[in-house]
Amino acid sequence: MRNLKLKRLLALVVAIAFVASLVPFAIGSAASSVKPGWKEDAKKPITFDWYINFSWFGTKWGGNAVSDYITKKTGVKINFIVPAGNENEKLNVMIASNTLPDFITLGWWEEAVKKMIAGKLVYALDELAKKYDPYFFTVANKQRLGWYTEPDGHVYGYPNASYTPSDYQNPKLKIYSNQTFLVRKDMYEALGKPDMRKPDTFLKALADAKKKFPTVNGQPLIPIGFHEFTDTGCYSLESYLWNFLALPREKNGKLYDIVAHPEYIRWLKTFNEAYRRGLIAKDVFIDKRAQMEEKIAQGRYFSMIYQRTDFVAQQQELYKKNPNMIYIAVDGPANSKLEKPKLAGPGIAGWTLTMISKNNKDPKRAIRFMSYWLSPEGQKDFYLGPKGVTWDVINGKEQFKPDVVKLMQTDRGAFDKKYGAELTYWMLGDWPYVSQWDPGMPPYLQQMADWTLGKTVSYAQYDNLNPPADSPEGVIARKIALKWGQTLPKLIMAKSSAEFDKIFNEFQNYKKQIGFDKLLAWQQKKLEENKKKLGLK
Repeated sequence: MRNLKLKRLLALVVAIAFVASLVPFAIGSAASSVKPGWKEDAKKPITFDWYINFSWFGTKWGGNAVSDYITKKTGVKINFIVPAGNENEKLNVMIASNTLPDFITLGWWEEAVKKMIAGKLVYALDELAKKYDPYFFTVANKQRLGWYTEPDGHVYGYPNASYTPSDYQNPKLKIYSNQTFLVRKDMYEALGKPDMRKPDTFLKALADAKKKFPTVNGQPLIPIGFHEFTDTGCYSLESYLWNFLALPREKNGKLYDIVAHPEYIRWLKTFNEAYRRGLIAKDVFIDKRAQMEEKIAQGRYFSMIYQRTDFVAQQQELYKKNPNMIYIAVDGPANSKLEKPKLAGPGIAGWTLTMISKNNKDPKRAIRFMSYWLSPEGQKDFYLGPKGVTWDVINGKEQFKPDVVKLMQTDRGAFDKKYGAELTYWMLGDWPYVSQWDPGMPPYLQQMADWTLGKTVSYAQYDNLNPPADSPEGVIARKIALKWGQTLPKLIMAKSSAEFDKIFNEFQNYKKQIGFDKLLAWQQKKLEENKKKLGLK
């Protein structure tokens, strides 16, 4: 997913990954009438305030082909509200002051989801649908609704980018992972395409790259880059690395302490060795996304453990400068058996949840607009836009016009501003459904995606193992996560292998002392519930 920035409160135990579920939705049957309610309101203009809990989202509503078309069709305009700084601070203030706008879209993993439900600040979508728009039940996916059904029997949010188990069984769907090990093409080829799966050859490749290419446009080469380090760690060196190493999440049906896995420690020590050899720049510990994107666009990294869709614009810039300067996905860190990675694929939890606030100025209109977006007609409108403007029937197939595809693949920012199609507005996008119109990617993006095919799996049952933040287990989880956020950089920067062991053992002792076993027991129970939902033993 574009710009995905997952938070990992429990990154020490399970990979927070995209998930799948197979639960029928049993809230109730739809009323006899299944006519689309939104059509009754189409001639009545309304503007909804819609909060997006991602500071990077900058697209406006209005002025592009898709949003203007949808407003004309439904009467709905949207005023997007985006935090200027820290997302959680902004959202928590709105929750505390009960000033949530009409709609809220945020990551499903955010603690704010539970706060809003517990505080009765958001509507149950099923109740709104029963009262105002039974059509909702004909267009909302029952498996997705089932996954998000709360203990009280109601559903308060609907996901985007959600893949069900049946999607994984569909041979026509190509299901990619975002998790990639990347190298700069020209440098990698100049080094003879070294094998980077083993610690010794990995270290040699980094050293050779630094020796052969000490600078990039007068600035030091960065041999390897990661996602940003946060107060709870760095998921390039957590779930990504676990998946490259194909580490199991449980043994004999039981969760275990994955950070203590010998293969994981082996590679953490490899990164520590890289740091001690001067092959990991200190920049990687302090750079935020903006700084990393700038350096990617400059081609300053030789290699990266990174999310491929997070730097599409930068990859486009590199391609324009020099097609050989782009980044390509190759086989990277592997376990001692050199098994292929088991990368996280998208699942039923999706990426974000969209909720309707009880401050909503017109909840009837809101649920009806949501139903429209979830419908086949709405998905097509949001993805393809107006016929003749952005798409047409070409060679017997509905598809984007060639000039539209060209702009999409060469200047994504300009495409969003002019057309607003594809997944510019992704909040309620049904990605498996709209893939039928996917125009494909240019080769320099497609290669990275194709590399993940055959390596992508669903980590369904391991999702949503987060205890409530105010529960005893939640407090333990938070303390461990924060401690890990302090420990991980120290491990990488340890002055010796002995110091590494000392730091690691101190962390393990800390976990034990504050109740790690209690947390693990809570998660095991939750895991069993997830397995039951999934029909797994």
